Amino acid sequence: MSTVRLCALDELADGEARRFDLGDRVLAVVRLGDDVHAIGDRCSHADVSLSGGEVDPDDCTLECPKHGSAFDLRTGEPRSLPAVRPVPVYDVVVEAGDVVVRLDDAAGAATTEGAP
Repeated sequence: MSTVRLCALDELADGEARRFDLGDRVLAVVRLGDDVHAIGDRCSHADVSLSGGEVDPDDCTLECPKHGSAFDLRTGEPRSLPAVRPVPVYDVVVEAGDVVVRLDDAAGAATTEGAP
């Protein structure tokens, strides 16, 4: 397992998604108050960047901007059609004010747990 510092917590706007390119992985990172979530940035239905979508803080979802599938930021599961497959979820922690993502060393692998 490796860790990667993404940014300082105060660099993430609350309630908005931001894209991070980490080599072979691209993440959509969302801050909701003190919680930070990271999911795979590609919609499992249409291969569109999720980071350009709308965040629903009440439902803890990120909506695909192309067809409207909403993905749970904690589990990666789609909450609405047309997507039926989940996207990867990555474990995120805030350490000393920095947002750090934990990556499985296997390419493309992710955890199934959400942020703290």
